[in-house]
Amino acid sequence: MRTKMIATSAAVLALGLTAACGGGGDSSGATSATGPIKIWMSNNPEEITWAKAMVKEWNAAHPQEKVTAQEIPAGKTSEEVIGAAITAGNAPCLVFNTSPAAVPQFQKQGGLVPLDDFDGATKYIEDRSGDSAEQYKSPDGKYYQIPWKQNPVMIFYNKDLFKKAGVDPENPPLATYDDFLATSKKIVDSGAAPNAIAPAPSSEFFQSWFDFYPLYAAQSGGKQTVEDGKATFDDTAGKDVWDFWATMYKDGYAPKEAYNGDAFADKKAAMAVVGPWAIAVYKDAVNWGVVPVPTKDGMDAGQVHTFTDAKNVSVYSACKNQKTAWDVLKFATSKEQDGKLLETTGQMPIRKDLPTTYADYFAQHPEYKMFADQASRTVEVPNVPNSVQIWQEIRDNYSSSVIFGKNSVDDGLSTAADKATELAGQS
Repeated sequence: MRTKMIATSAAVLALGLTAACGGGGDSSGATSATGPIKIWMSNNPEEITWAKAMVKEWNAAHPQEKVTAQEIPAGKTSEEVIGAAITAGNAPCLVFNTSPAAVPQFQKQGGLVPLDDFDGATKYIEDRSGDSAEQYKSPDGKYYQIPWKQNPVMIFYNKDLFKKAGVDPENPPLATYDDFLATSKKIVDSGAAPNAIAPAPSSEFFQSWFDFYPLYAAQSGGKQTVEDGKATFDDTAGKDVWDFWATMYKDGYAPKEAYNGDAFADKKAAMAVVGPWAIAVYKDAVNWGVVPVPTKDGMDAGQVHTFTDAKNVSVYSACKNQKTAWDVLKFATSKEQDGKLLETTGQMPIRKDLPTTYADYFAQHPEYKMFADQASRTVEVPNVPNSVQIWQEIRDNYSSSVIFGKNSVDDGLSTAADKATELAGQS
């Protein structure tokens, strides 16, 4: 499920100022040490259920390497709490809720262990996740996180509101930008809902992952926003996406003010940008359907990329018994445990051949099939220096030009891209 991130990049920067640089390392023989470890898990109820069962199973078989699990301590955000724990030197061995966007900063703080230090780890990660693992490498070529689970972003829509608006609820015209705009117009003009869709118009850096980034991943054919140290999105695909959303806001199909609640559940919006976690959340509240995010001229669903909305797992350098931590991490991301995670949470393990590996599950839960297929075409946030600050620049310029129309899309896009390239080139 979508987890609240740090509200501003300042919080991340503040944590990094007092910390040592570098990616961590093994100066004490910790990577070969075994014994009890502590782990943190998400406070999502379904994930807690999975984690407790996983830990119980591990502990029963490994009494000398007991795992003690707790929810991430309360704080403004998990990322802020983790960063503070790194600075204080009391981070747990594993955190099952590490945001890929925060990894460059945690690595800079010296808080993470390169998983490549463990025998066979690189092969294990790449065998499990396939080609998608490459997106999670740090600039030094090492893995400081294991790709764990993702919630590939798609468009949920309310079939009842679509029918009320005179739109075919079984085959809604949403594949192209023109179709999406025309459908949005029908929804609003008919009074079926006050908004066609309601992405959060707020300024937190991560909000761009649920409006701009999924559509850019799709329109660009799977590009990240920074590649080879340079911003990519000041291109035709980026302009098309920003122009599309600018029209949605200008024509009144998306709100410029935040809604205090769940606009989709409350039927204030007929569509939402969500991942598979939404199936359980909305199953009793909304008669929903799901389609891929739109592209300018339309694209076969089997070709559309989107944003991962992933959470990963890292080994933290404060851990004394890192060999046990790595062994637990392998156990927790095994085929068996990934299957249990899928069964318990509905979230997609970042594992190659997901639909065939868990064919029985998807046969029994056909509503998840589209997300499983989409999981093979996802784009992660770039693993580059100053990741959070880059996304904040993107958000600030997007908000100004796209949502509020204070300046042109061309100017906003160019400014954001220039700043992103500058930040990505800094250490």
